[in-house]
Amino acid sequence: MKMKKIIFILCVLISVFGCKKQDYFEIPTNPDGSVYLTGVSSTKTDGISTLDGSFTVTTTFATAKVGDVMNVELLQLQLPPNGGSAKQLLPMAGTQKTATIGSDMKATITYSRDEAKLIAAGDYVTVVFNGATDYAKQRIDMVPAITASKPKVGSLEVDVARTAETANFIVTVGPKSGAFAGSLLAKRKNGKNDAWVTIPGPFTGIQPFLVPITGNDFAAGKDTMFYSFSATAASYTDEVTQTVIVRDPYFFVKKSNMLTLGGSSAGLNLIKNAAVAETDANAMIAISGDLILKGGSAFIAAGKSISFVQTTATVYDANNLTNTKALFAAGTPAITADPIGGTGVYIYKVVNGSLASDVFFGLIKVTGVVPGVSVSFEYRIGDQYAHLAVIQ
Repeated sequence: MKMKKIIFILCVLISVFGCKKQDYFEIPTNPDGSVYLTGVSSTKTDGISTLDGSFTVTTTFATAKVGDVMNVELLQLQLPPNGGSAKQLLPMAGTQKTATIGSDMKATITYSRDEAKLIAAGDYVTVVFNGATDYAKQRIDMVPAITASKPKVGSLEVDVARTAETANFIVTVGPKSGAFAGSLLAKRKNGKNDAWVTIPGPFTGIQPFLVPITGNDFAAGKDTMFYSFSATAASYTDEVTQTVIVRDPYFFVKKSNMLTLGGSSAGLNLIKNAAVAETDANAMIAISGDLILKGGSAFIAAGKSISFVQTTATVYDANNLTNTKALFAAGTPAITADPIGGTGVYIYKVVNGSLASDVFFGLIKVTGVVPGVSVSFEYRIGDQYAHLAVIQ
C-alpha cells in the first residue's frame, strides 16, 4: 500500500513539471527580422620560405571593434615546463606583441624567422591573436624555396639512360617575399666519395632553370650521381639534393593494339597507337589479304619503310635497347613478319623520314591470332628522347 502511494506521488510530480513551460533563448535578429550572424575571423599570409627573413599575417576580424588592441604571440611545440615527455603547443617566450584593429577591421603582425626560431624547411609556429571579443590563429610552415623535378624530357619524367641525349631538371627558386634575383648553383658528384663538380650555367634570370643531365655524365662502372641545387638570398641559403641512378638504354613506351583485315583498322600508326586503313599514309604496320605483318601500301609508296628481325620473348622482356639494336644489325631484316611463325616476337625498324629522329627501333610481340580475321600484339617504341615529343 505504501509503495502504491509513492508511485502515485511520483506520477503527479512528473505530470506537474512536464507541463511547465520550457525556457527558450531569443535568437538575435537584424532589423528586417533575419537571423543575425556574426561571422568568423579570417587570416591571410604569404608564409615563409628558407630564403625569407620574416613573415606577415593579416587578420580580418568579425566581432571585434575598430581600435581594439589584440594580444599576439607565437606557439610552438615544446616540452611542458611542469614536466612531461610529450611536446605541446605552448607560447614562445619573447614573442608577445600587440596589434591594433584598423578601420578595415584588419590587424597585421610581422615576425622575423629568428623571433620564430624557424631554421629549416618543416619547422612551424602558430600565430595567435587574442582580444576581448575576438580570436584568430594561423599556422606558419617554413617551406623550401627551391623545388627541383626529376629528370624530364619536355614535361615527361624519364629514367636517365647511358646515352648522349640530354634531359633536364626543372628547377625553380621562389622566396615568399618576392621574385628571386640571384643565381642558382648546380653541382654533381658521381659517387659519395667523389668531389663536387659545378655544372656550367649560368642559371639566372628567367625561370624555371633547366639543369642538364646526360647518361654520358656517368663514368663507366658508376651508376649513381648526386645532384645539389642551392641559392642564396641576403644571409640565407637553401639547398636541395637528388640522387639519380642511370640505367642501360631502353625503349620508353609499351603499348598494345590489334589489326583487323579490311576496313579502317587493318593498319596502325605506331607512333600514335592509332588504327588506320591499310591504305593510309600513316599505316606503319598493316595486314592485307592475309595476316602477314608489313608496311601499309601508301606508307611504303611514300619511300618509308618497316623491316623485321625475329627474336625471343626474353629479349622483349629485357627491354635493353643496346642489345636489341645489336641483334637487329646482326640479323637479316625482312620486309614482312609472320605472326604465327617461330617465336612471334620481332625487332622492327621504322624509317619515317629523313631525320635521325625519324628512325624508330622497337620490339613487337604477337599476343593473339584469329585466323583470317585479326592479329593482336604488344609493342615497345621510343628509343630516343626526341621520340617522346611525338609518341602518344
